[in-house]
Formats: sequence, C-alpha cells, structure tokens
Amino acid sequence: MEFPGVLANDDVSLDIRRGEVFALVGENGAGKTTLMNILYGINEPTDGEVIIGGRKVEHFSPKTAISLGVGMVHQHFMLVPSFTVAQNIVMSKEPRKLGFLFDNKAAEQKTRELVENYGLMVDPSAVVQEISVGLQQRVEILKTLYRGADILILDEPTAVLTPQETDELFAVIRRVVKEHGMTVIIITHKLYEVMAISDRVGVMRKGRLIGVADTCDMDEKKLASMMVGRPVLYDRLEKTGQTGEERIRVERLHVADNRGLPAVDGLSLSVRAGEVLGIAAIEGNGQSELLEAITGMRPIESGEIFICGQSIRGKGPGEIRKLGLAHIPEDRLATGVCRDASVTDNLIVGRHRDREFNRFGFHQRTSTIERYARQVYENFDIRGAGLEVNAGSMSGGNMQKVVVAREFSFDTPVLIIAQPTRGVDVGAIEFIHSRIIEKRNAGCAILLCSADLDEVFRLSDRIITMYEGRITGQFKTSGISKEEIGYYMTGDRSGEEAVYEK
Repeated sequence: MEFPGVLANDDVSLDIRRGEVFALVGENGAGKTTLMNILYGINEPTDGEVIIGGRKVEHFSPKTAISLGVGMVHQHFMLVPSFTVAQNIVMSKEPRKLGFLFDNKAAEQKTRELVENYGLMVDPSAVVQEISVGLQQRVEILKTLYRGADILILDEPTAVLTPQETDELFAVIRRVVKEHGMTVIIITHKLYEVMAISDRVGVMRKGRLIGVADTCDMDEKKLASMMVGRPVLYDRLEKTGQTGEERIRVERLHVADNRGLPAVDGLSLSVRAGEVLGIAAIEGNGQSELLEAITGMRPIESGEIFICGQSIRGKGPGEIRKLGLAHIPEDRLATGVCRDASVTDNLIVGRHRDREFNRFGFHQRTSTIERYARQVYENFDIRGAGLEVNAGSMSGGNMQKVVVAREFSFDTPVLIIAQPTRGVDVGAIEFIHSRIIEKRNAGCAILLCSADLDEVFRLSDRIITMYEGRITGQFKTSGISKEEIGYYMTGDRSGEEAVYEK
C-alpha cells in the first residue's frame, strides 16, 4: 500500500485464523493501522490481494467488509455524542414501525439482547456524551456485533481505558472467541497486553512484516527489540537532584463538572521543583477537572491555585502559560492538536507571536519557523509524510509526539501532563519517559496524571490517590505497591482526607 511519498505497507503477506486472538504490534507509523484499514475496506491496496473467508475482495469499501463479517473499532471513536447508546448501535440499520418511523423501543430491546448475549454491560437509554470512555468503547464493539461481525478489529483498544476496564475488555474478548468462535485482531503498543490476551503476534517495522510467532514463544523484550530494531532499555531511568521551591500550590479547591455537579471537592496539593507528583485514580473521579482548572480550561468554584507563587484566579489559559506552565492534555484530538492545520503550525502554536517567529506582530518569519519545526520534528523522532501534511492524517502516536514535542520545547518551570503515552509505541514511551525525567532532573515541577499505573509508579516521586474529587492517600513511590494503592483508588475508608507516607 503506497501513499504519496510513503510506502505504508511493503509486500506484506499475512494469514489470520478463525477463532484466534491475533495481536499486531509495531512502532507508530509502522503500517499496522493501514493494513487493517485495507482489511476493513477503508483503503484499497495498490498491489496484492485480500481474501476473507475464502472469498477474494474485489471492491474495497467498509460496506463490502461488513457484508463479509468484518467489523472495526477505531482508535478514535465514531459515535454521535448527542444520541443514546441504542441509537448509535442501530444507526444505518434502524428498526422501523409503520415502514418509516424509527422504533426507539425496538432499538433499545435489540441493544439489551446484544448486551445480554455478549456480556458488554451498558445502558441502552444512556446518552453517549454522558458515559465514560470505556463504556463508549463497548458501544463501538456492540455496533460491529449488531452488524453481524465475526472478525473484530480493535485499533489500540486499551489506549483510553483504566486497568479495570482493560481487564473487563479482555474478559469480553475471551468470551466472544470461546463462546461465539469469533476472530479478534488487536492493534496495540502494550506488550504485556499482547502476552496476556493473544494467541499469535505479528510484528511490523517501517511498513514490513518482520515476523509472526506464537505468543507463548515470545516475551516482551523480544517483541520490543523486533519492533524497534534494537535492544530497548525500558527500565533504566536515573533520577537525580534535590527538590526545590514550591511551584504548584492548590488550596481547598472546588470545581464542577460539565453537568454542574461537584468534581473536585476541597482538594489541596503541592508540587516542588525537581519532583514528579503522580495522580492515581479511576476515570471520572475529578482528576481531569483538576488539571483543567490548573491550566485555566475550567472555572474555579472556590479555592486558590498558585503557579510559581502567583494566583491564577481570573486568568485564561494563555495568561497562565505566561506564568511558566506547559500542558499536555489528555485528549490530543479535542485539545492537543488542530487536525486541519499542518504539523509545522501545530508545533509553533503558543510561540507564533514570539519575536523570533513574528515580525511587527503580523508578519511571520517563514524560514525561521520552518527551521525550528524541522529541528523539533527530528529531535522528537516524529514520523509521517512531512511537516506540511495535516496533523490529522498522522497516526495517533505521532500526533501525541507532536503535542509532547511542542509542550516540552517551551522549557517552562511547570509541566502539567495527562496521559503522556496514550496510544504510543514502546520505543516512543521509552523516549518520552526519559524526557520527562530529564525535565524533572533539571528542576521542573511536574504534575502527572495517567491511567497506566505502571507509568505512574515509574515516573513519580510521590503519588496521590483520588476518589470522588478528594485525595484519599498520599505516598512515596517506594513505600507502596500497585495492589495496595488500588485500595485507596476506590475510596477513603476513614471518611477523612488522609496523608499516608511510608
């Protein structure tokens, strides 16, 4: 498969068997999603052929793929937020009454039957924009099952899930394979998940299929080396230096969610120069609203926030940035990149008015901007069709690299980081983690929120747990295990905000 200037898939031959879980791994831009987009009919191969269930595909389109029993859940969901779960699931195959009226009751009944049959628990009448990301993914899977899929492609299925939701998803995958004989193909970067769920694994690198093996014959280190083409020193992070002055202070903060309900309830915390404070919480417990309040994206009901000693009350995101704050948001599509703008424009956002890049306040220094963007692009190993393509055409992992590269290049004393490696490959995770620790060692104060507990433990000096908008525990990383911390993530048993340091 070839795009202008890019050979996305280079002479790939692959067979996938009925009733197996097949994992497809590789670095960002390795060609995994392109290969699966061909199978689902989104892209048509420039050479070669595709055979599904013994039938050669002649006309490539999602409609053809669906008719052959192929369903795909994309990394970025394709749901109508204002519609209910049932309305999204039956869309394009709606039950009708009197021949033309949409039958909502029948839609909800069909959804309940799917839920009971496959064990994907979700309320058919719930509005999609009001349910968690994990439940939205279930809706996407139910959509494909409603259309009769017996081959299910999941593109980065756990990138937006908590560990608990990941366990639930894997239980569903095992159930549909065992009880319904389905074939499941998972595109992923998380190698421990490959080992946990798949029967066989294929590794891609730079558009080529490097090899296919039984998962039981592999381990994470072998897979990582095959993906990157070199040994991955994933567990070596050197933390140096001492903590300094307080850079972030939050006092008795109250913040409401989008429905006007309390999301952050009287929370206080502090982060000093030269430390990483990690937040461990199950999704929906106020951590997102906390970071949005600190970065000026959400109004403060009451309480105070100080960045480098200055109150942010009444300030917008731009003014808060000028105090010395950079921000990697949790949703790269909604608030991280502009998909319709070029990679260059995305890399320069926030600095486009600097004298270095702008003359007289309105005339851009094009050559200077291009040199700067090229340098950042190469320093952060962003891979794609070039600087002038729209950011939205890149893989999810490379979009994330654009956000990380831009924010790290501000060289600010404070970093607010949410889900830094969501949907990013093992080589890029190693790179991003090392950059975060470099910032910490250089004296940056970092507030980190991640759904990946391994990531929180690896990067943090201290960890706080949140439940229903309150801090339920505070720990030194070396003083608690992931199993123990789960206790505090599910609620404060004492009923009071507690500080536990060992």
